[in-house]
Amino acid sequence: MREEASRHMPINRERLIQHFEALSQIGKIQETGVCRPTLSETEKEAFHLAEEWMKEAGMTVRLDDFGNLIGRLEGENPEAPVLMVGSHLDSQPYGGRFDGPAGVLGGIEAMATLHENGIIPERPIEVVAFCDEEGWRFGKGLFGSRGITGQLEQEELHREDKEGISRFEALKGFGCDPTKLDASVYPPGHIFAYLEMHIEQGPILDKSNAPLGLVTGISGPLWLTVKIKGEAGHAGSVPMAMRHDALLGAAEVMAAFNTIVKQHTETPIVGTVGDLKVFPNSRNIIPEEVTFTIDLRSIDLELRNKCERQLTEVIQEITQKHGLTYEVTEDFNSEPRYCAEWIKATIRHEAREMGLTLPELMSGPFHDALALSNVCDYGMIFVRCKDGISHNPAEFSSYEDLALGTDLLYRTILKVSQSTE
Repeated sequence: MREEASRHMPINRERLIQHFEALSQIGKIQETGVCRPTLSETEKEAFHLAEEWMKEAGMTVRLDDFGNLIGRLEGENPEAPVLMVGSHLDSQPYGGRFDGPAGVLGGIEAMATLHENGIIPERPIEVVAFCDEEGWRFGKGLFGSRGITGQLEQEELHREDKEGISRFEALKGFGCDPTKLDASVYPPGHIFAYLEMHIEQGPILDKSNAPLGLVTGISGPLWLTVKIKGEAGHAGSVPMAMRHDALLGAAEVMAAFNTIVKQHTETPIVGTVGDLKVFPNSRNIIPEEVTFTIDLRSIDLELRNKCERQLTEVIQEITQKHGLTYEVTEDFNSEPRYCAEWIKATIRHEAREMGLTLPELMSGPFHDALALSNVCDYGMIFVRCKDGISHNPAEFSSYEDLALGTDLLYRTILKVSQSTE
């Protein structure tokens, strides 16, 4: 690779902006938001557009059976383990247009810059739009990145969305063959390293007036589903003291959960109840069953585990008090994962070459990098987003910051792709 000549080749800022603008029209809601459910016709349309841009950037493109769109730029040594770059194109149901696409479009632009300047990397580079990072349709995220790294659980293909469509059926409808997933798993050692650029989804960079940040690690998320069961009855005739109201019990648990998490101020930890279902959900029937989700995250695994234990004790105490029963199901559990020191050093160096000093921060949200971290070294670049707003149509990152981040990503790719770490 002609490194010195290539390092200072600027990315095409206008092309990057055009790609963001075109992609934001697919699944558009309101003026600035998007809704692109995973494995939907809307996401398929986004994949077709990304595939076109990957090919223009000199990549060969394939859709694997996990639903990942993979563009490959061949290296001088095609047998070398690949440097993987990526993120996702699916969104939340009420999402913004930068969450996920920043990493995919930044990766494509970096490859286009290499290709246009006749630069052949020393090892293959793959840009991936991963399937179902968000997890809202089937209740469990990072599907594509966990899939290629052999981390799926047996029942996952049978998970259903709210319309009763299973992931197995959705994959088939998307053009994949879910009976042949093993062929899409990367053998151990075939992924050299992983890089991801992402908007921060938090306020730290914006408050610091910093366009970019260096990620040091990803907090460990724990996802639980809690089901509390009571007894239905007529809202007008059952005395208050004789009720077994599942919603009352659930409300007390949720309030107690908030108190448990908020009492810990020495280490960042957050907890959220994001989904709530009430049965039979009628104005004049005492609720018989309530199901709600728990999202608990911290960089401190011991603290997260402590909060989980406290939550379990609270559920037991409250359900017993109201004559209720309960079930808790674990949907997702990952320990915190730290970025590789050598990749962080590379990003710092390249940032200094650009005249930037990067704030260093943890990621509270998880990303596809979390799954990749179990099989290879990884590094992440954060791009500032206004007021830290994300998972919301008001989500915003400036094209100036995104172009700057893509330039840093490009420079980092050049360095990491020739490393022997």
